[in-house]
Amino acid sequence: MICDNLTVGQNGTLHFARQDTVALAARYGTPLYLMDEQKIRENIRAYKNAMAAHLPTGSVPEYASKAFSCRRIYEIMAEEGVHIDVVSPGELYTAKQAGFPMEHCFFHGNNKSDEDIAMGMDNGVGCFVLDSFDEIEAVEALAAARNITQNVLLRVTPGIDPHTHRKINTGTVDSKFGIALQTGQAMEAVAFILQQPHLSLQGFHCHVGSQLFDVAPLLDGADTMLTFIKEVQTRLGYTADILNLGGGLGVRYTENDPVIRYEEKVAEIAAHIKAVCAQLQLAVPRVMLEPGRSIVASAGITLYTVGSVKEVTDYKNYISVNGGMTDNPRYTLYEAEYTVINASRAAQPADYTATLAGRCCESGDIIQRGVSMARPERGDIVAVLTTGAYNYSMASNYNRIPRPPVIMLRDGDSYVAVRRETYADLCALDE
Repeated sequence: MICDNLTVGQNGTLHFARQDTVALAARYGTPLYLMDEQKIRENIRAYKNAMAAHLPTGSVPEYASKAFSCRRIYEIMAEEGVHIDVVSPGELYTAKQAGFPMEHCFFHGNNKSDEDIAMGMDNGVGCFVLDSFDEIEAVEALAAARNITQNVLLRVTPGIDPHTHRKINTGTVDSKFGIALQTGQAMEAVAFILQQPHLSLQGFHCHVGSQLFDVAPLLDGADTMLTFIKEVQTRLGYTADILNLGGGLGVRYTENDPVIRYEEKVAEIAAHIKAVCAQLQLAVPRVMLEPGRSIVASAGITLYTVGSVKEVTDYKNYISVNGGMTDNPRYTLYEAEYTVINASRAAQPADYTATLAGRCCESGDIIQRGVSMARPERGDIVAVLTTGAYNYSMASNYNRIPRPPVIMLRDGDSYVAVRRETYADLCALDE
């Protein structure tokens, strides 16, 4: 199995977090998101403990909540004593509803409206990550109107290509995110922020991309940013307290993906930063990392019920399930790879190959092509693994299909974190 919270039970069904997935499907219905609360906590602690061990005091992970956002996940992050980042007022509102301490919240986004900024300030957001000259002016004006000093980071585009999928590559010079370093604009932005009486510049942020198994792009980002910090110190007399390197470490979607140990990667990043700082004669700043996918992806799976098995003679086979691009759009967006198992027959050989298709009236509604599993029958439960990140958070009501519930698994029991949408919910906003 691609993750240690997956096993095959004595009854031959797939077990997840030590619980029978077929029994859970019968109890809660399908489609169904399952989340392993213990795995979430294990993953965030791997970052937290490694950063505490290898980096300066105050270096903490910030959970990138766009990966999976609901009240319960913010409660867990508060209990684990880590920070969060939010990228929208909706995520901010949800975190606030969960009682998350707002002073540990970082507000990202390349286009925050005045209303967004005001909402963040009025709710005590700890830090805004500034993304443009326009935003610097807007945050200054709104802070002045409230007679407060607002902590900020400047997002810098480091000009690094991590060679991931172009849609999750964020570090190149022409990215929509951040202010470019190579053009000289980042230095101009630092000088501009330092002139603002109601802004307190805490340091810098960058993010090179996602689903990284090699830390080399992150190390390149650290090199670039630390050199920039030294240049700012020399030219402007300002020394950054924080360096936020973003997130991006990968997860195993298939057996072809390598096993990655986050504690080891954090230690490698920390050693590199210390060595570069020594060369530059620069004090090691507090370091922030923004794991999202690597916290929740392996903690989630999605269950479906098979409706039909269709064999197109001499061409291909289709297994159709009662979900699809509405609850998992990632294949449609990126042709994302997944591991798929017939959860009802997990002990049987995976000797039947087919395309796993969704129920939407759309030719592109495919969850995965070329899947090998035990041949299913109508009513079998199919599990798609590693769906804890960017599945629920990207889900839609296309074809007027209600979104599935999120069921948390903990200590051999289960509870509803997000209830299943109803048909009445679909009409609740209609006038």
